[in-house]
Amino acid sequence: MTAIPTAQAMLAAAGLPDDLAAGTLPGLTAALSALEHESALSEDGRVRALAQFEDNLARLAAIAADRKAHPEIAEVVIDRPVFILGLPRCGTSILHALIGADPQVRTPLQWEVAAPSPPPEADSFDSDPRADGFDAYVAENFTGAWADVLKAHPIGARIPQECGMILETAFQGINPTMLFRLPAYYNWYRGADTSFGYQVHKMWLQHLAWKNPRKRWVLKVQEHAFHLPELLSVYPDAILVQPHRDPVTVMASISRLIEVIRCVSFSQIDRAALGQELLHLWHDGQVASMAWRKANPQMQVHDLRFKDIVTDPVAAVRSIYAHADMEFTPETERAVQGWWDANPADKHGQHKYELADYGLTREQVESVYADYIASYRKYL
Repeated sequence: MTAIPTAQAMLAAAGLPDDLAAGTLPGLTAALSALEHESALSEDGRVRALAQFEDNLARLAAIAADRKAHPEIAEVVIDRPVFILGLPRCGTSILHALIGADPQVRTPLQWEVAAPSPPPEADSFDSDPRADGFDAYVAENFTGAWADVLKAHPIGARIPQECGMILETAFQGINPTMLFRLPAYYNWYRGADTSFGYQVHKMWLQHLAWKNPRKRWVLKVQEHAFHLPELLSVYPDAILVQPHRDPVTVMASISRLIEVIRCVSFSQIDRAALGQELLHLWHDGQVASMAWRKANPQMQVHDLRFKDIVTDPVAAVRSIYAHADMEFTPETERAVQGWWDANPADKHGQHKYELADYGLTREQVESVYADYIASYRKYL
């Protein structure tokens, strides 16, 4: 069985600066300890997890090296970034892509988050060979059982990337749990102060914007709900947007997606256990978010319905621009509508799922999410 290295050994191999190594150490230690005790992972799963952890550190080391060589990167201003948050499978990725189609908006693209160094440049952004390299990786790896991931979640070089792939470089994000289960790491993450993770997140945005700036950043990932105080400590002028969807549909869809994502790392997946895990995990995030929103009514969050996004995406995006004080131009409208027309929901095949496949019933989901349903009923 593949040996699990110490966090100190991995950090030494990565060559991170002392301050980043110190900030990364607690989460990496928690992730490695959880990995050591995750008996359900296959040997290939352990190897995949360690490779993912090494890649996280390598990507952070790369942007740190560029920042040291070019200190002016730290002076890049991130003005009023828009964060899309909420439950999974409620239209966040659709919104991110719709808004990302607007040429005045900057979203992190999947290729540049995977291979950030050297910093991307505006003149070569559309022809950078790293993008083709990323697409070649997807074509080679997302086959067989893993091909079903593409039916449920967009993957491609020029598709906007979630913040999770950035936060995980600080080991203060939820991706290790999603990919490899790791309940002990998840418990650590829930209780952690993730301010360092958002400081690293800002480093990434400055890095990506240095030679390829746009007017505004638009970002997304569901895990922001767990740690809104830390997000706003780093981005006090952030704009928050939250789409909503019936949690019964959400739980069926996300359970299927995570089952497919994990299938290459586990010899067998207990569907009922997976259903229970995700049922409560995502509710934990909403409990934290709802408590923060109740305690901070002065922070206006733009709520909207998933049903409205898919019925009239242009109107949904227009409402977000109004909330965020962004200019909705004729070019914006053409770009949003063009993306929608070019990306039907079943572009890569139909994402099929049933709640009962994961040992769940409508009554169970509605019971756990009773507080969420009561708070956001008019958006469901």
